[in-house]
Amino acid sequence: MTAKILVMPGDGVGPEICREAVRVLDALASDHGLDIELDEALVGGAAIDAEGDPLPEASLAAAREADAVLFGAIGGPAWDEQPRDKRPESGLLRLRSELGLFANLRPAILYPQLAHVSALKPEIVAGLDIMIVRELTGGIYFGKPSGLHTTASGRREAYNTMRYDEAEIDRIGRAAFDTARARSGRLCSVDKANVLDVSQLWRDVMNGLAGDYPDVELTHMYVDNAAMQLVRAPKQFDTVVTGNLFGDILSDAAAMLTGSIGMLPSASMDAAGKGLYEPVHGSAPDIAGQGVANPLAIILSVAMMLRYTLGRADLAAKVENAVGYALDRGLRTRDIMDDETQMASTQEMGGAIVDMLR
Repeated sequence: MTAKILVMPGDGVGPEICREAVRVLDALASDHGLDIELDEALVGGAAIDAEGDPLPEASLAAAREADAVLFGAIGGPAWDEQPRDKRPESGLLRLRSELGLFANLRPAILYPQLAHVSALKPEIVAGLDIMIVRELTGGIYFGKPSGLHTTASGRREAYNTMRYDEAEIDRIGRAAFDTARARSGRLCSVDKANVLDVSQLWRDVMNGLAGDYPDVELTHMYVDNAAMQLVRAPKQFDTVVTGNLFGDILSDAAAMLTGSIGMLPSASMDAAGKGLYEPVHGSAPDIAGQGVANPLAIILSVAMMLRYTLGRADLAAKVENAVGYALDRGLRTRDIMDDETQMASTQEMGGAIVDMLR
């Protein structure tokens, strides 16, 4: 059965890295029998410029029809003055919500070839392999009431609501337990239960789920301590589950342990296994169009798509191995360069992966 993949390049470096990801998909289709059909749709600032909406109805309809979405990046200073509901980021938030993409999987894996470019000492990060499972459609980013208004005294006041119900916590908890079970059987739940009522509920539900997963060791950690531990001793973690806000922060911190945020893929999944796959990095408008962006994060996102939505773990492994081979050859984009390696452009790095697949 042909899988429908929607490509949403977005803004900044999004279009140029998406081109490399599509080259990888084309190579898999022509040389390895991957049966896919590709389509493309506007999102973010590009959609605002063309249609006045960061997520036009046609783009949302195409995303609903697709089996998987490959997403580039959105945003940039050109759209910073837009009203909040018309900014590029609101298009992505709405897309996640409309598609029910509640489980965000963010692996932080250190390729051994890059241990020396991590922000931490090689002996602290060598062998790093963490999976952060972040709840994506609840919490403070979506909680109501929220707003910005002027009080009777003339001062501006803003507020947001952090909220979760049991069902939301239960489904992300089960996704995390299942993920941990498929890995080392260790799950750390991160919250702020000593201060926040919503975190106490989070912890209660996680503890309740633990009985259904006797083969998984569940531990808890406060988010401030987790941030410290990620820097002090990151290899103590295997699978981490946390809410939307905490996961947003901790996953970016974990990304820097791997040498560059340009190496980190992600998957945002619904209950049926449909996913939106995107690099963790942003649109990087300061380097857009220069051919220096690292395409490996989105190429590794393709590998996640192959594994989690398309059911082709064999091809996912081929893509991941091709990335390793390219790094073995000394190819480096600017963000992971050192004095011993050869600088590759975005297109050259993508081309090396394609050559190895073929």
